[in-house]
Amino acid sequence: MNLVAAVPSLGWDQVFLRLTLAAALGATIGFERELREREAGLRTHLLVCLGSALFTIISAYGFHEFLTSGGAVVRTDPTRIAAQIVTGIGFLGAGAIIRQGISVRGLTTAATLWVAAAIGMASGAGYYPGAVIGTVLTLIALGPLRLAVYPMLERLRPEERSVVVHLRQDARAGQLLDALDEKHARVEHFQLEDDHDRRVVTLTLDTPSEKLLRDLADLEFVQGVEWNR
Repeated sequence: MNLVAAVPSLGWDQVFLRLTLAAALGATIGFERELREREAGLRTHLLVCLGSALFTIISAYGFHEFLTSGGAVVRTDPTRIAAQIVTGIGFLGAGAIIRQGISVRGLTTAATLWVAAAIGMASGAGYYPGAVIGTVLTLIALGPLRLAVYPMLERLRPEERSVVVHLRQDARAGQLLDALDEKHARVEHFQLEDDHDRRVVTLTLDTPSEKLLRDLADLEFVQGVEWNR
């Protein structure tokens, strides 16, 4: 039996196919993130997916000459490097999570980076159905599913109209009122309190929504927004 032939190898054409597919699928997810102006966009997702695919290929096929050198074939675990991607990508995902006062942003972006790494691993391993289907389901979760589920959740949630907004200490309450007026939100009650290094505003709005709260949280002078429970 030819021991060298027993060790799997990968030709240039297969390497090109797997890396190109990984880059394309990662770019597809990143493009959706780019449209929403999130922290990690097209290039980041492309590179994460491509890097994961390359690490997977290296892990499975990159040591062919070493494994076949000498009089016997050295047996190793082909997942030894790829397994580290699962935990290693967590450091990059953590960098996408931003805490602004009591609000946390970037969790979805961190999750898409994690999924992009998995898609890259599937591409690198030659598991094309998993890579393509994973990409399609990710895009559905980021787009159509979000649009379908959010209105349903808002209808099912108990009615809450009181909102607490945490402003920076140097912010003026008038800035918040101007922002609400631009978004056509009518304020029924307004209360301002100074709390150490920030100012706390309690608002009662006529028709509050999750989208309005997210828009308020994005304002530069706002540290956090929450429902007043």
